[in-house]
Amino acid sequence: MAIEEGRAMEGGAAEVVRRFGPAGMILALLVNVMFALNVIAMKVVVDATAPLLSVALRMGTVFLLCAPAIRPLPGRTGWLALYGFLNGGLFLLLLNLALFMATNVGALAIAGQLSVPFSLLLGALLLAEKLNGRKIAGVILAFAGVAALVFDPHILTEVPAILVMASAAMIWGGATLVQRKLVGVSVMNGQAWNGLMGVATLAPFALMFERPAIAGLVHVGWVPVAWFAFTCLGSTIIGQGTLAWLLQRYPISTIMPLMLAAPVMSTVFASLYFGTPITAVMIGGGTLALIGVAIIALSPDRKGAK
Repeated sequence: MAIEEGRAMEGGAAEVVRRFGPAGMILALLVNVMFALNVIAMKVVVDATAPLLSVALRMGTVFLLCAPAIRPLPGRTGWLALYGFLNGGLFLLLLNLALFMATNVGALAIAGQLSVPFSLLLGALLLAEKLNGRKIAGVILAFAGVAALVFDPHILTEVPAILVMASAAMIWGGATLVQRKLVGVSVMNGQAWNGLMGVATLAPFALMFERPAIAGLVHVGWVPVAWFAFTCLGSTIIGQGTLAWLLQRYPISTIMPLMLAAPVMSTVFASLYFGTPITAVMIGGGTLALIGVAIIALSPDRKGAK
């Protein structure tokens, strides 16, 4: 699938440079669809159970499915654990809290676009990656588009949930940086660590604070159960696993902008499924954020950047 073009030196280490072709685009589209549908899945599941419990059950299921593939890797076990804590624990906790707080999940999907500028900003701050003027302008526009949601009277009550979602997007941006340390780690091994750290982080809190929801699991209907199965298999193992595979082989600046389709799909899917409105401000703010991310995607990396 990936054609090796040669080797480039980055930060003193050899990195394989690959051509991103049609097969990569198909995989990126698959990730977008999985993530877009997952917004519906998580909202249904969290409403039927509880925020902490739903994530703990999800990551526990993922761990059981992927446990045979779990392997410690000398020198990188710490990175695997950190990735699992950020992506399988903290990110999903904040995401579930935002979904639990919100009624219009389309607004949350727009706020989720901040994961792209956050990943670039964190790359610049923590890895000294260079951002040219166009990318900086794109980051500003993306943030401005999400900030515009605050001025929509129809979703004014969603502002706390939007802020929590923005925090989740920042955590996810940090997790994408950690994934760059995991080149060569198999998808199943990575997801096994994702599940292990997620359930280890969240299960104790679910047991302490959500006992009534645990007792009520026997009364959960088949619809939440079906969506729960999707969020474990479709979104986590297939979606996140495929994204991890792509991020290990291509730059963040190539992959993350392609995730632009996910919030658009999420907004439309959520509106159709839940019957929530798509307001003019949502369209305007979402479009502004999309333009910002598009600028990021189309802007070349600064020459000579390391």
